[in-house]
Amino acid sequence: MFIKEIISLLESIAPLSLQESYDNCGLIVGNANDEVKGAILTLDCTEEVIEEAIANNVNLVIAHHPIVFSGLKKLNGKNYVERTVIKAIKNNIAIYAAHTNYDNIKDGVNSMICQKLGLVNLKILSPKSATIKKIVTYCPTANANQIRESLANAGAGSIGNYSHCSFNIDGVGTFKPEENANPVIGEKGKLHSENETRIEMIFPFYQESTILKVLFEVHPYEEVAYSIYTLSNSNQDIGSGMIAEFETSISEIEFLTQLKSTFSLGCIKHTQLLNRKIKKVAVCGGSGSFLLNQAIAAGADVYVSADFKYHEYFDAENKIVIADIGHFESEQFTPQLFYNHIIKKFPTFAAHLSKVSTNPIKYF
Repeated sequence: MFIKEIISLLESIAPLSLQESYDNCGLIVGNANDEVKGAILTLDCTEEVIEEAIANNVNLVIAHHPIVFSGLKKLNGKNYVERTVIKAIKNNIAIYAAHTNYDNIKDGVNSMICQKLGLVNLKILSPKSATIKKIVTYCPTANANQIRESLANAGAGSIGNYSHCSFNIDGVGTFKPEENANPVIGEKGKLHSENETRIEMIFPFYQESTILKVLFEVHPYEEVAYSIYTLSNSNQDIGSGMIAEFETSISEIEFLTQLKSTFSLGCIKHTQLLNRKIKKVAVCGGSGSFLLNQAIAAGADVYVSADFKYHEYFDAENKIVIADIGHFESEQFTPQLFYNHIIKKFPTFAAHLSKVSTNPIKYF
């Protein structure tokens, strides 16, 4: 097996195009064409994690946080980032990061938090817009079923829990093959009329090249007529944070107690309790203060995230309870998420959950 096969799997789940503009996901160190012996799965890639990879005789580290966020102009070992990269290169260990692209998928970091809390009815808290495209194409009516099926198998036509969704209109298409044409239907120099079907299907923006490749392969015409539109609709499968709920309401104290136990927290920083039941819960792994207003608008009783600044706690306005559990703590189950995805596809692959605690924050 090669490193690129593991990368291909991870990026089929969370394409790199879903990462935020400031991020640096993907293969940071190493050659994708190298054979892979195994992988260490971790939240952060540090010198200790590289040493752990060496000890386990594996040559790939899959981390949530990229070890390199901005450009490196020198590699002198003057800080932990440079030392980690140097150690990885010296020992031929590849480093791969799956960060905000794994935050922005439905079955990602935030879903894992919800699962650990026993929440149900999971939905993206802040769906992204302009991430859905629609393809419109015209084909002979006799070929419509084959084209619809092929496009659906390539990822088009999925809306929520429904697949193979399309809209179709039958009509008559006309065309006249010119001298240099090689028509499948019709004759050169003669106007031809054909019973055609207009097919419309939506797809995630990152699948455009795949969708077009399939369309050109299965469409019978020499020249394929098609249009692609970017829709302003919100994509319910892509976005930030998550909103979910308990099957049965619990008290605020019960919730905080469960939260503390489940995430092995030394403490929870929270706003004033509101003396009401907790039913609907908003979550965002990592720094999530930017989603507070969306959590309130969604009717959440509590918002679980991290890295709130002092004055941001006032923004709760007694409308919601903020539970700041810490950055590392909120994302600690992400390596397990990587493990679940990899082992499902490659059950015999040597994937190891890191035993190194990379949390830089300690509590006294």
